[in-house]
Amino acid sequence: MTPLITGATRGVGLHLLRRYAAAGDTPIGTSRTDDRPQIAGARWQRLEVADPAAHATLARQLDQQPIDLLICNAGIYPDKGQTLETGFPASMWAETFAVNVSGVFLTIQALLPNLRLSPDPKIAIISSQMGSDTNAPGGSLIYRASKAAALNLGRNLAVDLKGQGIAVGIYHPGWVQTDMGGTSAAITPDQSAEGLIDRFAALGLATTGCFETWDGRAHPF
Repeated sequence: MTPLITGATRGVGLHLLRRYAAAGDTPIGTSRTDDRPQIAGARWQRLEVADPAAHATLARQLDQQPIDLLICNAGIYPDKGQTLETGFPASMWAETFAVNVSGVFLTIQALLPNLRLSPDPKIAIISSQMGSDTNAPGGSLIYRASKAAALNLGRNLAVDLKGQGIAVGIYHPGWVQTDMGGTSAAITPDQSAEGLIDRFAALGLATTGCFETWDGRAHPF
């Protein structure tokens, strides 16, 4: 199997890449720069998910390469600690949505021909419980809105792509001990990756459009 994982140089993305490579798959990781770890069995591609030209380049480089599982993992969380009175600048909104929302769409759009070459194509979108309407305690307004948009995007793509035999799942990776989640988070990146791999394996057309947690629970929208 060939999974492609965006934002794979650190955190959950890196652990997913390592686990797939260790299992004997042929994973592809994307990175914004050439500063990335070397992992036996994995290969790298450059991709800035907010740049449409970078997606066109990636599509050319991967022409005729089947992709069985596209994991849209790249994301940013820049608005920690912003105040309602003076924070959340327009530039931060634009950057976050360019990465967390349109970046997801552009990745999927660019690699649809590769997914169609797979006998069992799947797309996994890493959203967050912070994008759920049922989890709205305030704060982190930009990140929450972007993850809600990613969730909505995935739900609608699931409808549009079902007829093409492409399943789409949306996932909460857990509160993970990464640069984004912080050291006091509940689970390790490896725990998250292990659970997510099980979720991706279970994804199919019967469950397309699902919103699930890393440990297999259906999450309310």
